[in-house]
Amino acid sequence: MEVRTIEIMDTTLRDGEQTSGVSFPASEKLTLAKQLLEELQVDRIEIASARVSDGEFQAVKNITAWAATQNRLEQVEILTFLDQGVSLDWMRAAGATVQNLLTKGSLNHLTHQLKQSPSEHFEAIAKNLEAAQKSGISSNVYLEDWSNGMRNSPEYVFEYLDFLTTQPVKRILLPDTLGILFPSETKAYLNQIITRYPNHHFDFHGHNDYDLSVANAMAALESGVHGLHLTVNGLGERAGNTPLASVIAVINDFLPEIKTNVVETSLYKVSKLVATFTGFRIPANKPIVGGNVFTQTAGIHADGDSKKNLYYNDLLPERFGRKRKYALGKTSGKSNIQKNLEELGISLSKEEVQKVTQRIIELGDKKERVTIEDLPYIISDVLDSGQNLQKVVVDSYVLTHAKGLQPTTTLSLRIDDKSYEAHASGDGQFDAFLNALRQVYAQKKISLPKLIDYAVHIPPGSSSDALCETTITWLLENKEFTTRGLDSDQTVSAIKATEKMLNII
Repeated sequence: MEVRTIEIMDTTLRDGEQTSGVSFPASEKLTLAKQLLEELQVDRIEIASARVSDGEFQAVKNITAWAATQNRLEQVEILTFLDQGVSLDWMRAAGATVQNLLTKGSLNHLTHQLKQSPSEHFEAIAKNLEAAQKSGISSNVYLEDWSNGMRNSPEYVFEYLDFLTTQPVKRILLPDTLGILFPSETKAYLNQIITRYPNHHFDFHGHNDYDLSVANAMAALESGVHGLHLTVNGLGERAGNTPLASVIAVINDFLPEIKTNVVETSLYKVSKLVATFTGFRIPANKPIVGGNVFTQTAGIHADGDSKKNLYYNDLLPERFGRKRKYALGKTSGKSNIQKNLEELGISLSKEEVQKVTQRIIELGDKKERVTIEDLPYIISDVLDSGQNLQKVVVDSYVLTHAKGLQPTTTLSLRIDDKSYEAHASGDGQFDAFLNALRQVYAQKKISLPKLIDYAVHIPPGSSSDALCETTITWLLENKEFTTRGLDSDQTVSAIKATEKMLNII
């Protein structure tokens, strides 16, 4: 079987940035560019649109300066426009050497947006491509609205493609701009084009308006397409672009005749970084990178995993640097409890497991969320062991926040019945609280975990005095764990979550 390698072009930093509310500062763009090319090892990255802003110009300059030192300039691409060479001048000043020229791939767009004839459009494109070639810029060309062009004006699309084959173009980029294609259409259209132009390189660029972008990407590969455009976490305009992680996993598991250069084990790491930078949290049920996708909730599944892995599929979490988890709730059952006890190194009798299971079911009925970190407290409570697991108690604290003054915290903390006091300031009340805690733990020569995620939730439509839940994720010795606190005051709920963390460590 002949195996072919396809190119993966990541456009998170350009098309992904068109997600409403997403904007990457220059420093974040550089960090992500390095992660995409060095960590994930995608083949190419599209990082910006020409002429957008001064900040975008500086971001591109930073990335191209770094790429030049790493011999990666040809992997960095800029979206450009037919603007009498202004985009090309912008690119040259920014140090970029590859343009993705935006042109019209449907007669409808050409007629009603540009109000041009095909010959006029082709003449402008030819002038741009000639100017780019003379200045040392290589060119790829987008056919915007190509999918509607194939549906409604295929004669124009083929006239345009015939013209492009005479031009200095390295790749022809075919976008489903409005996310309208069904996979059978994608395959049929691309088959026609690739058969007619066998010596040219074609990329497919999908959007996810009908949640068909991954299926369309697979159809494109089956048709023989040479490259795919993807984004981390499926970021993009409207419903987003084709998600990188899902496509890579599907290729690796279902298309043995195709390979990519993408490092699968880095998908989750980069996904989390993008989520942190954008503030767009990854949905818990999102394939491959979501929080719940390797979590078994039903007890029968945990039981089956213990009996020859009956509920495993090829998507093993270790492939993505992750670990299988077993949720604790009203449907978890004894098998889920047992899996969590094994991870904690706790051994209980059948009768004790039954009692703990019953308590967790009761909590689940009340919509309480139970984590593995809560399990020792539940065991102590249910079995009435007499052992007080609350080794650390925040006895008292004073939080101050006045306009024009830095917030401060004074706290009194009890560790193993010994009291400590500390006072500190910070960027906010909770930051001041953490700084005071660090003073106490510095005396004991103990390092506190690093706070890596902080989320506050309130019931939708509730009043201002409703309880809010603060969820904090911590990192200690390369292990992540999460604690939660509940209170009507956001800072107090965060302090309660922190008190749980102090007892866990």
